[in-house]
Amino acid sequence: MEAPLPPPAATRPQTDAERQLADLIVTTLQLETRPEDIDPDAALFGDGLGLDSIDALELALAVTRHHGIELRSDDEQKLQIFASLGSLSRHIEANRRNPAPSSH
Repeated sequence: MEAPLPPPAATRPQTDAERQLADLIVTTLQLETRPEDIDPDAALFGDGLGLDSIDALELALAVTRHHGIELRSDDEQKLQIFASLGSLSRHIEANRRNPAPSSH
């Protein structure tokens, strides 16, 4: 039997925000992969990282607690948001930069 192949190298380096999110994903879901090995453009579900619907719920809760933004299961954009590490990171950053206007 041959030894398993190492994970393929990421197509591009992770941004700082993606690296922090990868750390959160690995820690929250107790994955047996290193955060730096998660390709920011690879799918989080299916043939990519291999997450499932339970993982999505746990991850959404962790993101809500850690970043203070709500990821709703009825959001029409959820498939695009959770498509990859990069897309989820961009969604988080966009929503953190554009808080709801305060009423004075």
